[in-house]
Amino acid sequence: MATRERSRLIGPLLRDVSRSFYLTLRVLPPELRPAISLAYLFARASDTIADTKVVPRERRRELLVRFRGQFEHGPRPEDLDLVRADLAPAQSLPAEKILLERLDECFAMWGSLPDDDRARIAGLLGVITRGQEGDLVQFPGENERELAAFETDRQLDDYTYAVAGCVGEFWTQMCAAHLPRLAKWDLPEVTSLAIRFGKGLQLTNILRDLPKDLRIGRCYVPRQALAQAGLRPEDLLSPGTEARFRALYHAYLDRTLDHLGCGQRYTLSIPPSLWRLRLACAWPILIGLKTISLLRENRHALDPARRIKISRGHVYGIIVRSLLVCRNDAGLKALFDRLQTTGSRRQFGL
Repeated sequence: MATRERSRLIGPLLRDVSRSFYLTLRVLPPELRPAISLAYLFARASDTIADTKVVPRERRRELLVRFRGQFEHGPRPEDLDLVRADLAPAQSLPAEKILLERLDECFAMWGSLPDDDRARIAGLLGVITRGQEGDLVQFPGENERELAAFETDRQLDDYTYAVAGCVGEFWTQMCAAHLPRLAKWDLPEVTSLAIRFGKGLQLTNILRDLPKDLRIGRCYVPRQALAQAGLRPEDLLSPGTEARFRALYHAYLDRTLDHLGCGQRYTLSIPPSLWRLRLACAWPILIGLKTISLLRENRHALDPARRIKISRGHVYGIIVRSLLVCRNDAGLKALFDRLQTTGSRRQFGL
């Protein structure tokens, strides 16, 4: 695929479907930007396939398998036609409709990449789509009357790997392959950190979206953990359960902070000369830390009307402050530490 065609594909389309993550993708070093952006588009497409609720659940599972087959056996136009025909007309967001309609262009770009990059993207989408299939099985309902939950923390941990931890692993593989200045990286160590980094971002989303997810039949807090607190998944549908749930909720916030701490170590392992890559890693962490701070403050964690959202002003402030310190280890660490402290239990007297 020609450079101009790539730019049209991963420019406006990427901006429209990637929301806040667009800035992170745009700041990446040029060596990484096309392939990682394309991988993101594929992941967004698979997410759209899995979440189009007007299409029967079994049909969505079948279409996910067909979509994954494009990576395992090579693009099959007839399968992409089925995805477009079944799902594109059902999209309420124009950008997601356009993404599904342009999947053939995405696969053409994938086919033009070096073999190793194609294999890395294929491996990533294999993990993600199997995780999404598992999600459709684990949570068979669509509303609070059909509420289902994970049984164990192991299931929750496996889920956060399948939808986000694997992305950190992929990201690290791409960085090590394309950036010679990372030749001194301890690859097993930074890969472990990257996986936990991704898990931390996903846990942040889970805890932020908990009330909304409960009402579409999904409880990501495991039954075993709830039982130890004298609770059932159904109890979390009542905001009046807040006081009994609070200690467990803070324990999961603590776990999330620990994972994001690994993300901080990962970011600081990147040489300051790769400041673009540092920023691409730092921004999600800093936004995650700010989100955790707001979740600590929120005394209505089970109320769907009290959804936590960081203001645009806070995001811009994070971007500006990180730009000033991203080439300085001490300055970047101090910025991380300041936000991590505001999200800790100690800050709130807990």
